[in-house]
Amino acid sequence: MKKLITGLFALALSFSVVAQNGNGGLTTDQLNKIKAGYEKTGANKALSKITANNDIKKLAINPNIAANRDVNFSNVVPNKGICDQKQSGRCWMFSGFNVLRNKMIQQYNLGAFELSQNYLFFYDQLEKANMFLTLALKHKSEPLDSQYNDWLFKNVLSDGGTFCGVIDLVTKYGVVPSTIQPETYNSNNTSRIDNLITLKLKEDALELRAMKDNKAESRKIEMLSEIYRMLVMAYGEPTTEFTYTLKDASGKVISTKKYTPMSFYKEHIGIDLENTYVMLMNDPSRPYYKLFEVENDRHTMDGHNWKYINLPADDIKQMAIASIKDSTLMYFSCDVGKYYDGESGTLDLNNFDYETLFDVKFGMDKKQRIQTFASGSSHAMTLKGVDLDENGKPIKWLIENSWGPNAGYQGNLIMTDEWFNEYMFRLVVDKKYVPENILKILDSKAEMLPPWDPLFLDID
Repeated sequence: MKKLITGLFALALSFSVVAQNGNGGLTTDQLNKIKAGYEKTGANKALSKITANNDIKKLAINPNIAANRDVNFSNVVPNKGICDQKQSGRCWMFSGFNVLRNKMIQQYNLGAFELSQNYLFFYDQLEKANMFLTLALKHKSEPLDSQYNDWLFKNVLSDGGTFCGVIDLVTKYGVVPSTIQPETYNSNNTSRIDNLITLKLKEDALELRAMKDNKAESRKIEMLSEIYRMLVMAYGEPTTEFTYTLKDASGKVISTKKYTPMSFYKEHIGIDLENTYVMLMNDPSRPYYKLFEVENDRHTMDGHNWKYINLPADDIKQMAIASIKDSTLMYFSCDVGKYYDGESGTLDLNNFDYETLFDVKFGMDKKQRIQTFASGSSHAMTLKGVDLDENGKPIKWLIENSWGPNAGYQGNLIMTDEWFNEYMFRLVVDKKYVPENILKILDSKAEMLPPWDPLFLDID
Protein backbone atom coordinates (compact mmCIF):
# COMPACT_ATOMS: atom_id res chain seq x y z
CA MET A 1 0.00 0.00 0.00
CA LYS A 2 2.86 2.35 0.83
CA LYS A 3 4.39 1.76 -2.63
CA LEU A 4 0.99 2.41 -4.25
CA ILE A 5 0.54 5.72 -2.39
CA THR A 6 4.10 6.77 -3.28
CA GLY A 7 3.49 5.92 -6.94
CA LEU A 8 0.22 7.85 -7.07
CA PHE A 9 1.89 10.85 -5.43
CA ALA A 10 4.69 10.81 -8.03
CA LEU A 11 2.16 10.53 -10.85
CA ALA A 12 0.16 13.45 -9.48
CA LEU A 13 3.31 15.51 -9.12
CA SER A 14 4.28 14.82 -12.75
CA PHE A 15 0.84 15.94 -13.91
CA SER A 16 1.27 19.10 -11.84
CA VAL A 17 4.62 19.86 -13.52
CA VAL A 18 3.13 19.27 -16.98
CA ALA A 19 0.22 21.53 -16.18
CA GLN A 20 2.55 24.31 -15.05
CA ASN A 21 5.11 24.01 -17.84
CA GLY A 22 3.11 22.63 -20.72
CA ASN A 23 5.50 19.71 -21.34
CA GLY A 24 8.44 22.09 -21.32
CA GLY A 25 7.00 24.65 -23.69
CA LEU A 26 7.12 28.31 -22.73
CA THR A 27 4.03 29.55 -20.95
CA THR A 28 2.73 33.12 -21.21
CA ASP A 29 3.95 33.84 -17.70
CA GLN A 30 7.42 32.50 -18.45
CA LEU A 31 7.61 34.45 -21.69
CA ASN A 32 6.75 37.67 -19.88
CA LYS A 33 9.54 37.02 -17.36
CA ILE A 34 12.01 36.39 -20.19
CA LYS A 35 11.00 39.60 -21.96
CA ALA A 36 11.48 41.55 -18.75
CA GLY A 37 15.19 40.77 -18.93
CA TYR A 38 15.53 43.11 -21.92
CA GLU A 39 15.38 46.78 -21.01
CA LYS A 40 13.85 48.86 -23.80
CA THR A 41 16.08 51.85 -23.24
CA GLY A 42 16.98 54.23 -26.01
CA ALA A 43 20.55 52.94 -25.99
CA ASN A 44 19.45 49.31 -26.29
CA LYS A 45 17.06 50.14 -29.13
CA ALA A 46 19.81 51.92 -31.01
CA LEU A 47 22.27 49.07 -30.39
CA SER A 48 19.71 46.54 -31.59
CA LYS A 49 19.26 48.40 -34.87
CA ILE A 50 23.03 48.55 -35.39
CA THR A 51 23.65 44.85 -34.67
CA ALA A 52 20.68 43.73 -36.77
CA ASN A 53 22.01 45.47 -39.87
CA ASN A 54 25.76 44.89 -39.59
CA ASP A 55 28.31 42.09 -39.45
CA ILE A 56 28.49 41.16 -35.76
CA LYS A 57 32.15 40.20 -36.10
CA LYS A 58 33.02 43.68 -37.35
CA LEU A 59 31.08 45.32 -34.54
CA ALA A 60 32.92 43.25 -31.92
CA ILE A 61 36.43 43.67 -33.34
CA ASN A 62 39.13 45.29 -31.25
CA PRO A 63 40.86 47.74 -33.62
CA ASN A 64 43.88 48.07 -31.35
CA ILE A 65 45.03 44.51 -32.08
CA ALA A 66 45.53 45.12 -35.79
CA ALA A 67 46.97 48.58 -35.21
CA ASN A 68 49.54 47.30 -32.72
CA ARG A 69 50.34 43.98 -34.39
CA ASP A 70 53.90 42.92 -33.56
CA VAL A 71 55.55 40.94 -36.36
CA ASN A 72 58.95 40.47 -34.73
CA PHE A 73 59.95 36.99 -33.57
CA SER A 74 63.02 35.88 -31.68
CA ASN A 75 63.22 32.50 -33.45
CA VAL A 76 61.92 31.55 -36.91
CA VAL A 77 62.55 28.48 -39.07
CA PRO A 78 63.35 29.68 -42.61
CA ASN A 79 61.09 28.34 -45.35
CA LYS A 80 60.38 29.36 -48.93
CA GLY A 81 57.07 29.61 -50.76
CA ILE A 82 53.60 29.88 -49.21
CA CYS A 83 51.29 27.17 -50.57
CA ASP A 84 47.59 27.44 -51.34
CA GLN A 85 45.11 24.60 -50.78
CA LYS A 86 42.39 26.65 -52.54
CA GLN A 87 38.84 25.31 -52.01
CA SER A 88 39.87 21.97 -50.57
CA GLY A 89 40.27 20.44 -47.13
CA ARG A 90 43.80 19.16 -47.72
CA CYS A 91 45.42 21.35 -45.05
CA TRP A 92 46.78 18.23 -43.34
CA MET A 93 48.76 17.30 -46.46
CA PHE A 94 49.98 20.84 -47.10
CA SER A 95 51.20 21.05 -43.51
CA GLY A 96 52.86 17.64 -43.66
CA PHE A 97 54.50 18.45 -46.98
CA ASN A 98 55.78 21.75 -45.57
CA VAL A 99 57.70 19.72 -42.99
CA LEU A 100 59.12 17.39 -45.66
CA ARG A 101 59.90 19.93 -48.38
CA ASN A 102 61.64 22.24 -45.91
CA LYS A 103 64.24 19.53 -45.33
CA MET A 104 64.94 19.45 -49.07
CA ILE A 105 65.04 23.25 -49.28
CA GLN A 106 67.59 23.44 -46.48
CA GLN A 107 69.67 20.52 -47.74
CA TYR A 108 69.99 21.69 -51.34
CA ASN A 109 69.43 25.45 -50.90
CA LEU A 110 66.36 25.28 -53.14
CA GLY A 111 63.96 28.05 -54.04
CA ALA A 112 60.22 27.74 -53.38
CA PHE A 113 60.19 24.00 -54.03
CA GLU A 114 56.87 22.24 -53.58
CA LEU A 115 55.77 18.59 -53.55
CA SER A 116 52.72 17.48 -55.51
CA GLN A 117 49.67 17.35 -53.27
CA ASN A 118 47.59 16.22 -56.23
CA TYR A 119 49.69 13.07 -56.74
CA LEU A 120 49.36 11.80 -53.19
CA PHE A 121 45.79 13.02 -52.76
CA PHE A 122 44.72 10.70 -55.59
CA TYR A 123 45.89 7.70 -53.58
CA ASP A 124 44.47 9.14 -50.37
CA GLN A 125 41.00 9.13 -51.92
CA LEU A 126 41.41 5.66 -53.42
CA GLU A 127 42.65 4.24 -50.12
CA LYS A 128 39.80 5.86 -48.19
CA ALA A 129 37.30 4.40 -50.65
CA ASN A 130 38.78 0.95 -50.13
CA MET A 131 38.72 1.41 -46.37
CA PHE A 132 35.07 2.42 -46.37
CA LEU A 133 33.98 -0.58 -48.45
CA THR A 134 36.14 -2.95 -46.39
CA LEU A 135 34.64 -1.71 -43.12
CA ALA A 136 31.14 -1.82 -44.60
CA LEU A 137 31.73 -5.52 -45.33
CA LYS A 138 33.21 -6.14 -41.90
CA HIS A 139 30.16 -4.67 -40.16
CA LYS A 140 27.47 -5.90 -42.54
CA SER A 141 25.99 -8.24 -39.91
CA GLU A 142 25.15 -5.21 -37.79
CA PRO A 143 21.99 -3.19 -38.48
CA LEU A 144 22.46 -0.22 -40.75
CA ASP A 145 21.46 2.06 -37.88
CA SER A 146 23.95 0.57 -35.40
CA GLN A 147 26.26 3.12 -33.82
CA TYR A 148 29.23 1.97 -35.88
CA ASN A 149 27.40 1.90 -39.22
CA ASP A 150 25.73 5.19 -38.43
CA TRP A 151 29.20 6.74 -38.01
CA LEU A 152 30.61 4.89 -41.04
CA PHE A 153 27.93 5.97 -43.50
CA LYS A 154 28.15 9.57 -42.27
CA ASN A 155 31.93 9.59 -42.78
CA VAL A 156 32.38 7.85 -46.10
CA LEU A 157 34.99 10.01 -47.79
CA SER A 158 36.55 13.36 -47.03
CA ASP A 159 39.50 15.43 -48.14
CA GLY A 160 40.49 16.01 -44.50
CA GLY A 161 43.02 14.05 -42.52
CA THR A 162 45.91 14.00 -40.08
CA PHE A 163 49.68 13.59 -40.12
CA CYS A 164 49.34 9.80 -39.81
CA GLY A 165 47.90 9.92 -43.33
CA VAL A 166 51.02 11.69 -44.58
CA ILE A 167 53.17 8.98 -42.97
CA ASP A 168 51.25 6.00 -44.35
CA LEU A 169 50.66 7.40 -47.83
CA VAL A 170 54.20 8.70 -48.41
CA THR A 171 55.68 5.46 -47.08
CA LYS A 172 53.50 3.47 -49.46
CA TYR A 173 53.41 5.65 -52.59
CA GLY A 174 56.35 8.06 -52.38
CA VAL A 175 56.26 11.70 -53.53
CA VAL A 176 56.83 13.72 -56.69
CA PRO A 177 57.59 17.42 -57.33
CA SER A 178 54.55 19.60 -57.95
CA THR A 179 55.68 20.33 -61.53
CA ILE A 180 55.47 16.62 -62.37
CA GLN A 181 51.84 16.29 -61.32
CA PRO A 182 50.36 19.79 -60.92
CA GLU A 183 47.01 20.71 -59.43
CA THR A 184 43.80 20.36 -61.43
CA TYR A 185 40.60 22.33 -61.10
CA ASN A 186 39.06 19.51 -59.09
CA SER A 187 42.03 19.02 -56.77
CA ASN A 188 41.69 22.70 -55.92
CA ASN A 189 37.89 22.40 -55.66
CA THR A 190 37.20 18.98 -54.15
CA SER A 191 33.62 19.14 -52.93
CA ARG A 192 31.80 18.18 -56.13
CA ILE A 193 33.83 15.11 -57.01
CA ASP A 194 33.93 14.07 -53.33
CA ASN A 195 30.14 14.21 -53.17
CA LEU A 196 29.78 12.12 -56.33
CA ILE A 197 32.25 9.47 -55.19
CA THR A 198 30.60 9.39 -51.75
CA LEU A 199 27.21 8.80 -53.34
CA LYS A 200 28.59 5.95 -55.44
CA LEU A 201 30.38 4.36 -52.47
CA LYS A 202 27.21 4.35 -50.38
CA GLU A 203 25.40 2.58 -53.19
CA ASP A 204 28.26 0.09 -53.50
CA ALA A 205 28.28 -0.58 -49.76
CA LEU A 206 24.59 -1.44 -49.74
CA GLU A 207 25.20 -3.93 -52.55
CA LEU A 208 28.11 -5.51 -50.70
CA ARG A 209 26.07 -5.84 -47.52
CA ALA A 210 23.55 -7.97 -49.42
CA MET A 211 26.15 -10.24 -51.06
CA LYS A 212 27.59 -13.55 -49.94
CA ASP A 213 31.07 -13.30 -48.47
CA ASN A 214 32.74 -15.46 -51.13
CA LYS A 215 31.74 -13.03 -53.87
CA ALA A 216 31.99 -9.71 -52.07
CA GLU A 217 35.76 -9.23 -52.24
CA SER A 218 36.01 -9.59 -56.03
CA ARG A 219 33.00 -7.32 -56.46
CA LYS A 220 34.66 -4.75 -54.21
CA ILE A 221 37.67 -4.62 -56.57
CA GLU A 222 35.32 -4.02 -59.51
CA MET A 223 33.70 -1.18 -57.61
CA LEU A 224 37.09 0.36 -56.80
CA SER A 225 37.97 0.21 -60.47
CA GLU A 226 35.02 2.53 -61.12
CA ILE A 227 36.20 4.83 -58.35
CA TYR A 228 39.69 4.82 -59.86
CA ARG A 229 38.25 5.94 -63.19
CA MET A 230 36.37 8.78 -61.52
CA LEU A 231 39.56 9.87 -59.73
CA VAL A 232 41.56 9.83 -62.96
CA MET A 233 38.97 12.06 -64.62
CA ALA A 234 39.14 14.51 -61.70
CA TYR A 235 42.84 14.52 -60.81
CA GLY A 236 44.69 12.81 -63.66
CA GLU A 237 46.37 9.42 -63.43
CA PRO A 238 49.30 9.30 -60.97
CA THR A 239 52.72 9.28 -62.55
CA THR A 240 54.82 6.15 -62.11
CA GLU A 241 58.15 7.31 -63.59
CA PHE A 242 59.56 10.73 -64.43
CA THR A 243 62.72 12.65 -65.21
CA TYR A 244 63.44 15.64 -63.02
CA THR A 245 66.13 18.31 -62.92
CA LEU A 246 66.85 19.56 -59.42
CA LYS A 247 68.07 23.18 -59.29
CA ASP A 248 69.19 25.33 -56.39
CA ALA A 249 67.84 28.81 -55.60
CA SER A 250 70.21 30.46 -58.09
CA GLY A 251 69.08 28.14 -60.91
CA LYS A 252 72.25 26.02 -60.86
CA VAL A 253 71.57 22.41 -61.85
CA ILE A 254 72.20 19.95 -59.02
CA SER A 255 71.19 16.79 -60.88
CA THR A 256 69.02 15.39 -63.66
CA LYS A 257 67.72 11.88 -63.03
CA LYS A 258 64.97 9.46 -63.78
CA TYR A 259 62.87 8.61 -60.74
CA THR A 260 59.90 6.68 -59.48
CA PRO A 261 57.86 8.41 -56.77
CA MET A 262 59.39 6.05 -54.21
CA SER A 263 62.98 6.52 -55.36
CA PHE A 264 62.54 10.32 -55.29
CA TYR A 265 61.28 10.11 -51.71
CA LYS A 266 64.09 7.83 -50.57
CA GLU A 267 66.86 9.85 -52.22
CA HIS A 268 65.78 13.39 -51.39
CA ILE A 269 63.77 13.08 -48.17
CA GLY A 270 64.73 9.69 -46.84
CA ILE A 271 63.17 10.06 -43.40
CA ASP A 272 61.91 7.00 -41.54
CA LEU A 273 58.53 8.63 -41.08
CA GLU A 274 57.02 5.85 -39.01
CA ASN A 275 59.70 6.03 -36.32
CA THR A 276 60.75 9.70 -36.37
CA TYR A 277 57.65 11.62 -35.30
CA VAL A 278 55.23 11.59 -32.38
CA MET A 279 51.87 13.32 -32.15
CA LEU A 280 51.14 15.32 -29.01
CA MET A 281 47.67 16.45 -27.94
CA ASN A 282 46.34 18.94 -25.44
CA ASP A 283 42.95 17.60 -24.37
CA PRO A 284 42.05 18.61 -20.80
CA SER A 285 38.96 16.40 -20.91
CA ARG A 286 41.22 13.35 -20.55
CA PRO A 287 44.12 12.36 -18.28
CA TYR A 288 47.53 13.79 -19.13
CA TYR A 289 50.70 11.75 -19.64
CA LYS A 290 48.72 8.96 -21.23
CA LEU A 291 48.69 7.33 -24.69
CA PHE A 292 45.48 7.30 -26.72
CA GLU A 293 44.53 5.75 -30.07
CA VAL A 294 41.53 6.52 -32.26
CA GLU A 295 39.81 3.47 -33.74
CA ASN A 296 39.84 3.34 -37.56
CA ASP A 297 41.00 6.95 -37.76
CA ARG A 298 43.52 6.39 -40.52
CA HIS A 299 43.86 6.84 -44.26
CA THR A 300 44.68 3.32 -45.43
CA MET A 301 43.28 -0.03 -44.35
CA ASP A 302 46.80 -1.40 -43.91
CA GLY A 303 48.02 1.78 -42.20
CA HIS A 304 48.09 2.96 -38.61
CA ASN A 305 45.41 4.40 -36.39
CA TRP A 306 46.80 7.65 -35.16
CA LYS A 307 48.11 7.62 -31.63
CA TYR A 308 48.90 10.60 -29.46
CA ILE A 309 50.31 11.42 -26.07
CA ASN A 310 48.02 13.73 -24.14
CA LEU A 311 50.03 16.46 -22.40
CA PRO A 312 49.60 19.82 -20.69
CA ALA A 313 50.10 22.75 -23.05
CA ASP A 314 53.24 23.93 -21.24
CA ASP A 315 54.98 20.60 -21.88
CA ILE A 316 54.11 20.78 -25.57
CA LYS A 317 55.43 24.34 -25.79
CA GLN A 318 58.87 23.32 -24.54
CA MET A 319 59.22 20.72 -27.30
CA ALA A 320 57.95 23.19 -29.89
CA ILE A 321 60.51 25.78 -28.79
CA ALA A 322 63.33 23.21 -28.97
CA SER A 323 62.27 22.24 -32.51
CA ILE A 324 62.10 25.84 -33.71
CA LYS A 325 65.49 26.68 -32.23
CA ASP A 326 66.87 23.72 -34.21
CA SER A 327 65.29 24.98 -37.47
CA THR A 328 62.73 22.17 -37.71
CA LEU A 329 59.13 22.84 -38.78
CA MET A 330 56.18 21.08 -37.13
CA TYR A 331 52.72 19.90 -38.13
CA PHE A 332 50.25 21.86 -35.99
CA SER A 333 46.46 21.79 -35.75
CA CYS A 334 43.97 23.98 -33.93
CA ASP A 335 40.46 25.42 -33.89
CA VAL A 336 41.41 28.19 -36.31
CA GLY A 337 38.04 29.91 -36.56
CA LYS A 338 37.97 31.04 -32.95
CA TYR A 339 38.92 34.71 -32.51
CA TYR A 340 40.62 34.74 -35.91
CA ASP A 341 40.99 38.12 -37.60
CA GLY A 342 41.77 37.62 -41.26
CA GLU A 343 42.76 41.22 -41.95
CA SER A 344 45.51 41.31 -39.35
CA GLY A 345 46.33 37.62 -39.61
CA THR A 346 46.10 37.17 -35.84
CA LEU A 347 44.73 34.54 -33.48
CA ASP A 348 44.12 36.48 -30.29
CA LEU A 349 41.54 36.07 -27.52
CA ASN A 350 41.19 39.86 -27.49
CA ASN A 351 40.44 40.21 -31.21
CA PHE A 352 36.66 40.29 -30.63
CA ASP A 353 34.66 41.40 -27.61
CA TYR A 354 31.31 39.64 -27.98
CA GLU A 355 30.65 39.75 -24.24
CA THR A 356 30.49 43.52 -24.09
CA LEU A 357 28.49 43.75 -27.32
CA PHE A 358 25.74 41.41 -26.09
CA ASP A 359 26.23 41.91 -22.34
CA VAL A 360 26.61 38.16 -21.76
CA LYS A 361 29.37 35.97 -20.38
CA PHE A 362 30.91 33.12 -22.42
CA GLY A 363 32.45 31.14 -19.57
CA MET A 364 33.21 27.61 -20.79
CA ASP A 365 36.80 26.42 -20.44
CA LYS A 366 38.62 24.26 -22.98
CA LYS A 367 37.50 20.99 -21.37
CA GLN A 368 33.86 22.03 -21.43
CA ARG A 369 34.06 23.23 -25.02
CA ILE A 370 35.42 19.84 -26.10
CA GLN A 371 32.77 17.91 -24.17
CA THR A 372 29.93 19.94 -25.67
CA PHE A 373 31.19 19.86 -29.29
CA ALA A 374 31.89 23.60 -29.11
CA SER A 375 35.55 23.29 -30.07
CA GLY A 376 37.84 20.84 -31.81
CA SER A 377 40.69 20.69 -34.27
CA SER A 378 39.50 22.20 -37.55
CA HIS A 379 42.64 23.15 -39.47
CA ALA A 380 46.26 22.05 -39.84
CA MET A 381 49.12 24.49 -40.39
CA THR A 382 52.88 24.55 -39.86
CA LEU A 383 54.43 25.92 -36.68
CA LYS A 384 57.55 27.84 -37.66
CA GLY A 385 58.35 30.60 -35.16
CA VAL A 386 58.18 31.81 -31.58
CA ASP A 387 58.84 35.09 -29.81
CA LEU A 388 60.44 34.52 -26.41
CA ASP A 389 60.76 37.04 -23.60
CA GLU A 390 63.95 37.63 -21.59
CA ASN A 391 63.10 34.61 -19.41
CA GLY A 392 62.59 32.28 -22.36
CA LYS A 393 58.79 32.27 -22.04
CA PRO A 394 56.71 32.37 -25.24
CA ILE A 395 54.81 35.57 -25.98
CA LYS A 396 53.47 34.67 -29.40
CA TRP A 397 53.92 32.11 -32.18
CA LEU A 398 54.21 32.19 -35.98
CA ILE A 399 52.32 29.67 -38.09
CA GLU A 400 52.70 29.12 -41.84
CA ASN A 401 49.27 28.69 -43.39
CA SER A 402 48.17 27.18 -46.71
CA TRP A 403 45.71 29.85 -47.81
CA GLY A 404 48.10 31.56 -50.21
CA PRO A 405 50.71 34.32 -49.74
CA ASN A 406 48.14 37.13 -49.54
CA ALA A 407 46.18 35.70 -46.63
CA GLY A 408 46.92 36.80 -43.08
CA TYR A 409 50.39 38.21 -42.48
CA GLN A 410 52.33 37.34 -45.65
CA GLY A 411 50.67 33.92 -45.70
CA ASN A 412 51.25 33.34 -41.99
CA LEU A 413 49.18 33.68 -38.83
CA ILE A 414 50.38 35.27 -35.59
CA MET A 415 49.08 33.43 -32.52
CA THR A 416 49.27 34.71 -28.95
CA ASP A 417 50.43 32.32 -26.27
CA GLU A 418 47.07 32.66 -24.53
CA TRP A 419 45.29 31.59 -27.71
CA PHE A 420 47.68 28.61 -27.95
CA ASN A 421 46.49 27.46 -24.52
CA GLU A 422 42.81 27.57 -25.46
CA TYR A 423 42.61 26.40 -29.06
CA MET A 424 45.76 24.43 -29.94
CA PHE A 425 45.09 20.69 -30.12
CA ARG A 426 47.81 18.73 -31.94
CA LEU A 427 51.50 19.07 -32.59
CA VAL A 428 53.73 16.56 -34.36
CA VAL A 429 57.38 16.77 -33.31
CA ASP A 430 60.56 14.90 -34.05
CA LYS A 431 61.22 12.48 -31.20
CA LYS A 432 64.66 13.96 -30.62
CA TYR A 433 62.99 17.00 -29.04
CA VAL A 434 60.85 14.89 -26.68
CA PRO A 435 62.08 14.21 -23.12
CA GLU A 436 62.84 10.58 -22.35
CA ASN A 437 60.15 10.28 -19.67
CA ILE A 438 57.49 11.33 -22.18
CA LEU A 439 58.82 9.06 -24.95
CA LYS A 440 58.45 6.09 -22.57
CA ILE A 441 54.68 6.66 -22.65
CA LEU A 442 54.75 5.30 -26.22
CA ASP A 443 55.66 1.89 -24.75
CA SER A 444 52.42 1.75 -22.76
CA LYS A 445 49.14 0.32 -24.01
CA ALA A 446 47.02 2.98 -25.66
CA GLU A 447 43.45 3.57 -24.60
CA MET A 448 41.27 3.04 -27.67
CA LEU A 449 38.79 5.82 -28.39
CA PRO A 450 35.78 5.47 -30.73
CA PRO A 451 35.86 7.44 -33.99
CA TRP A 452 32.69 9.30 -32.99
CA ASP A 453 34.35 10.85 -29.96
CA PRO A 454 33.60 14.62 -29.72
CA LEU A 455 37.21 15.63 -30.27
CA PHE A 456 37.60 13.77 -33.55
CA LEU A 457 34.42 14.57 -35.41
CA ASP A 458 36.01 17.64 -36.99
CA ILE A 459 39.31 16.37 -38.37
CA ASP A 460 41.99 18.69 -39.74
